[in-house]
Amino acid sequence: MEEKQHIGQLFDRIAGTYDGLNHGLSLNIDRLWRRKTVALMQPSQHVLDVAIGTADLTIEMFRQHKAEQVTGIDLSDQMMAIGQKKVAKFQTTNDQRQTTKAEFIHANAQAMPFEDASFDAVTCAFGCRNFSNLDEGLREMYRVLKPGGQVTILEFSYPSNRLVRACYDIYFTRVLPLIGRIVSRDKTAYTYLNKSVKSFCWGEAFVQHLHDAGFSSEHFIPLTFGIATIYTATKCLNDKIND
Repeated sequence: MEEKQHIGQLFDRIAGTYDGLNHGLSLNIDRLWRRKTVALMQPSQHVLDVAIGTADLTIEMFRQHKAEQVTGIDLSDQMMAIGQKKVAKFQTTNDQRQTTKAEFIHANAQAMPFEDASFDAVTCAFGCRNFSNLDEGLREMYRVLKPGGQVTILEFSYPSNRLVRACYDIYFTRVLPLIGRIVSRDKTAYTYLNKSVKSFCWGEAFVQHLHDAGFSSEHFIPLTFGIATIYTATKCLNDKIND
């Protein structure tokens, strides 16, 4: 998909309206999805948040005390600029400036600038389908994760129920792109969202990609009739990357 080659620029263009549209168009269900995702995480000292964007998942990790330090990477500087302000506000409001730390780095998920086994946990919310090569991205997550660490991924999926799928298609094909185009004033971004979701793998197919990347104990939990899915997996304790 051509848009994936310029994904950072695409999200830069809609950064200012991204949060409002996401929460509004999902009726705030996306907040519940993130809460459930973070609830499945083990408390960790240092977490890598891939495709951190405007930092909603990072803030939820701090809210649930699941991370002391989060390093986030993204290709959109504008999204991360908003995320930095949101994190700073949350830390101040909740008196967490001394107990939590967030770092934002412009980097590609398929070529991360980190040493092997650098992080206690890895997360990614709604970012995997934007990788130009999913397997490369998952292998990088595996590489930078410490043995015994957990990867937790939240991603859109495609409902299996025919009635739900029909309603979903109408909403994602007609309603969402129209509202997104009017509010964000971008002609392509929310059309891309629909196309990227429908062309992406989910469920057992995504789990197979996790397994192929080296992960074990793979598990997935569909949310809201399968509109989104949480995936978890671990890196074996006895893993040695250089073997």
